[in-house]
Amino acid sequence: MQLNQKHVLAIKRKRGELNLNIANLAKQVGVSRYTMTRVINHSDDNFTSTTVKKLNNWLIDQYTADDKAELAEVVQDNQQTVKG
Repeated sequence: MQLNQKHVLAIKRKRGELNLNIANLAKQVGVSRYTMTRVINHSDDNFTSTTVKKLNNWLIDQYTADDKAELAEVVQDNQQTVKG
């Protein structure tokens, strides 16, 4: 399977936001460092469907976590406004 440029860019952005090195990113995603290096460098277009699924799931989890954190902040701010 192939990853498009937008997919690779999203992974790179999240890696940067989380300040992860290749080894830690690979561990979080559940792939080898070698595979993650190939993803980040976009040096190979042929990945297994399992690898692509792991990358997709990791991205979804990261963006979902961001949404939950943002929602929690909004709720907390609203509660403070109501009390104040």
